[in-house]
Amino acid sequence: DCQACPIQRRCTSGTERRITRWEHEHLIDAMRERRARDPDPMTIRRRTVEHVFGTLKAWMGTTHFLTRRLKNVWTEMALNVLAYNMKRMISLIGARRLMEAIPG
Repeated sequence: DCQACPIQRRCTSGTERRITRWEHEHLIDAMRERRARDPDPMTIRRRTVEHVFGTLKAWMGTTHFLTRRLKNVWTEMALNVLAYNMKRMISLIGARRLMEAIPG
């Protein structure tokens, strides 16, 4: 198409123009396609994720993490998430059914 294009001189000095694509460009194309289908993904995010983060932040207080070093902060956050998940499951199915569902 380059040879019949009226703006070929602005685009390339050769007779052809080569366009290269990144090997994982199809992933970016798929992401753009998903975003085009759902124009407001933040609405879904607010409904599903933000409440959890807000609850965890309220539990932890407005201060920083209580531990230092990344490994310890990861552990502290993992314990907070575990506590949130357990509390949520107890409110949904009850403590007895949760204990029955835990193997062993």
